[in-house]
Amino acid sequence: MPAWRKISLWMDQLQEPLEARASLEHDLDVDVAIIGAGYTGLWTAYYLKRHAPQLKVVIIEAQTAGFGASGRNGGWLMGNLLGEDRLLAGLPAEQRRASFDLLHGIPDEVGQVLQREGIDCDYRKGGALHCAARYPEQEASLREYLAKLHGEGLSDADYRWLSPEQLAGQIRIASAYGAVYTPHVATIHPAKLVRGLARVVEAMGVAIYENSPVTHWQAASLRTAKAHVRASWVVPAVEGYAPTLKPLGRYQLPVQSLIVATEPLPASTWEEIGLDQGQAFGESSRQVTYGQRTADNRLVFGARGGYQFAGKLRHNFDLTESEVELRRYLFCELFPQLQHVRVTHSWGGNLGMSRRFRPHMLCDQQSGIALSGGYG
Repeated sequence: MPAWRKISLWMDQLQEPLEARASLEHDLDVDVAIIGAGYTGLWTAYYLKRHAPQLKVVIIEAQTAGFGASGRNGGWLMGNLLGEDRLLAGLPAEQRRASFDLLHGIPDEVGQVLQREGIDCDYRKGGALHCAARYPEQEASLREYLAKLHGEGLSDADYRWLSPEQLAGQIRIASAYGAVYTPHVATIHPAKLVRGLARVVEAMGVAIYENSPVTHWQAASLRTAKAHVRASWVVPAVEGYAPTLKPLGRYQLPVQSLIVATEPLPASTWEEIGLDQGQAFGESSRQVTYGQRTADNRLVFGARGGYQFAGKLRHNFDLTESEVELRRYLFCELFPQLQHVRVTHSWGGNLGMSRRFRPHMLCDQQSGIALSGGYG
């Protein structure tokens, strides 16, 4: 549908026709009912069918696969979590180390799936540059962060400091004071991944129903406007859209992040900027900036956009002029040579933020409810 192409640069660039799958109009009895055809729902379905192909799994989506954050994000495939030292602090040392290893393995695991399943999503594992830039105070906070990670037993092979001179070998930004580099991040084309993964799980026998908002859910069942689904397991996988499924909105709030994309930039400009190995980058201000060089040589650059009054969803992501100009101002602070480039796309999306500011996962054998979220 044409409106779905307006979701983001990524959805606009898809070569496939964006035609809606069938909606759910009949009752079902299944082993696993997943609510939401984003990354969480699709990866859950994929690994369920890989390990237990006999399971009857369905995904019920309110819009289309990739409508939410999975089709709108900045294209970072992360094998780390900023602040993981704090998030894992309550675990015994052995479990903390195992958690770090699990996180660090995510980009390689996804890369293997992409190769095995034939999904082309412009995957490049170039690592991430968490830069101290624009303000010298960022250097102290990044060095403190690095010291905490090294205090957990992680080495320079996982996270290392780059001097301004070393950083310039990868990215040339104005007012650089250094950076923390980690190899455990890849860049991707988000919509190609989410749409490709949807096709893969369908080929594995998973039914995906679109344009089918869930109106009520509980253990062992859910309802849409036209159907009742009975399931041994129910998996809400709605991330930023938690307020649509009571009572999830009590525990997870939608926050917004807003992104712009430039026109394709000439090779001469990229020679000035760098980023020739697929690196992701951002600076460490509270504006939570992030960027990447796309396969077609655009700069995609985003920054956190706050949240709505009373934790409500934002539905209109036609960015205002001021929202676009703030992101232009920020990327021009880093790359002054981009003052006159054209911004061709601007968009945003809702992502989920736990009230405890940490991701969560629940798998309750007694109720048959499993969920994961709060990635924001």
